[in-house]
Amino acid sequence: MITLINRQRKVPLDEQWLTELITEILTILSYQDFDIGILITTNRTIKRYNETYRHKKGPTDILSFAYHPNTTPGTKIEAIYEDEKNLGDLILSPEYIVRSAKSLGVTYEHRLMILTIHGICHLLGYDHETDEEYAVMQALEESILKKIPRRLQR
Repeated sequence: MITLINRQRKVPLDEQWLTELITEILTILSYQDFDIGILITTNRTIKRYNETYRHKKGPTDILSFAYHPNTTPGTKIEAIYEDEKNLGDLILSPEYIVRSAKSLGVTYEHRLMILTIHGICHLLGYDHETDEEYAVMQALEESILKKIPRRLQR
């Protein structure tokens, strides 16, 4: 189940589109029976999370909190109990995403799609601390992006 909570009002958000996008990403990755939580919030709120949990100053675009933090990239999460079928939570700031989309010359929705894919990859153990990790994660993200149906691409 996808739990999406939108606690901001500055940037319009098509919640149905985002839910369908996440459903598609989870299906592509064979995690369609796992839960994920999505909090859409303000720069002010994500700033607090960023400073508390990553010890980095200021707001950011997305934060990922994995339910299975020791997952090895590329290894399927095997849930023994039903309540273990949880990937974790993503926190996104549309306010921040709008600014980064403009600086990158892409639409807000496209940037949101890319970041959602990126965040879900983090929930599955992927990271980009080294060049090698970055290359592996980027290849997976590009593979997912190519499989997203046109109707969801923005």
